[in-house]
Amino acid sequence: MTSTEGDAVPHRAVIVGVIPDQPPRVLKEAARYATLFGAPLVVAHVDVTRFVTYEDPDGYVHPAAVDIDIAAGRAQLAQVREAATTVLSGTEVDWSVVQLVGDPALALKDLAARADARLIVVGTRRRGFGESVREFFTGSVAARLAHRQSRPILVVPLEDAARDDEELWPLGDEG
Repeated sequence: MTSTEGDAVPHRAVIVGVIPDQPPRVLKEAARYATLFGAPLVVAHVDVTRFVTYEDPDGYVHPAAVDIDIAAGRAQLAQVREAATTVLSGTEVDWSVVQLVGDPALALKDLAARADARLIVVGTRRRGFGESVREFFTGSVAARLAHRQSRPILVVPLEDAARDDEELWPLGDEG
């Protein structure tokens, strides 16, 4: 219904973590739950190329870049905003887009605390060897959220479930 961006976080919102090129299924499920709860939806993108250096007492976050290419974070936010506009237009959900910085699990946890969120929605990782290696080193955002805060978490599969006889990490022609 509306799209805003700003520092104010709606109270008792549903929070959804979104990354560029994520299947729309995650946003659709988050919007469905926001509608069921009669709650606003906060679409959150976490820029992992920046981190929090310090936070003012009023809540303003001072970020620093890990990578000098700050435009990349802005471009990702634009992609997330465009995806949200496409998926959420025509719905009755009041929604807003925010960009957070740093570790995704901690950033979403802090946002949920500020909003006194009803629910946090995240997608699963994509299937594949590269994503498995990344998750091995960085950990699952959903699992880390589940262990670090007390709010309910909805983990939405990005793809159809793998069949029991399906190779999760196909070797391709070179293997």
